[in-house]
Parts: sequence; structure tokens; C-alpha cells
Amino acid sequence: MWQCPKCGRDFGKQNQDHYCGEPPRTIDAYIQEQPEHVQTVLNQVRDAIKVALPDAEERISWRMPTYWQGHNIIHFAAFKKHIGLYPGPEAIEEFAGRLKEYKTSKGAIQFPYEMPIPLDLIADIARWCSDTGYYP
Repeated sequence: MWQCPKCGRDFGKQNQDHYCGEPPRTIDAYIQEQPEHVQTVLNQVRDAIKVALPDAEERISWRMPTYWQGHNIIHFAAFKKHIGLYPGPEAIEEFAGRLKEYKTSKGAIQFPYEMPIPLDLIADIARWCSDTGYYP
């Protein structure tokens, strides 16, 4: 067990990445808290999802930027080496052919900063999640 010296939260993994303090209340605040080079990528991801889901509400859920329309549709978040996209396991299965070059898990996709961020793919995933009524 490891305890963060800043916030006092307990984790099973030594030096686990996490957010200390109060979560941001808006997506703007979330983005502003990130390093400058990450802000650019987050704004691109945000814009791609906003275009794909024009009627969805932006909010923070699970400490992440989230798009909501009666339920959570899709989440994204910044990490040290990648952007995480959280569309849920069914979306990962649906888009498996287009996700081969990215690390995926049961309901998450990692888009490394060192590679171009596939904004069209992110928009397609967001639309699919909204159109199918599926949510993570």
C-alpha cells in the first residue's frame, strides 16, 4: 500500500498517478491544469467530440471531462504519456480494427502524445456511443 504524501490517499501501486486536491468543476478548468503541450491535445480532442456530439452536455464525471446526454456517453483524460479515452468495452470491440496500433483495455484506449491523435476516430467512437445509446 502506498500513501500519497500530498493528499494522503491510499493506493495499491507505488507512486500511482492520480489527481491531488479538489477535482476541477469544468472542462475548461481541467484543461488549464494540464501542461501547455497537453492542453493543445486536450482541446483538439474536446473539439472533435463537441462536433460529433453537438447536443451533449459537457461536465466533469469521475474527475474526467465527460459528455452527457441523459447518461455519460464518453470520457477522456490526460496522463503523463497519453490521452485516455473511455468509451466502454462495447465500443472497444466495435472499433477493434481501427484501434490495432493503440493500447486498449476493457473500456479504455491510450493515444500516446508521440503519435498523431486520431481525431476522426475519436469523433466516430463518440458518435457510435451516442447513436447506440451505449454508455461506459
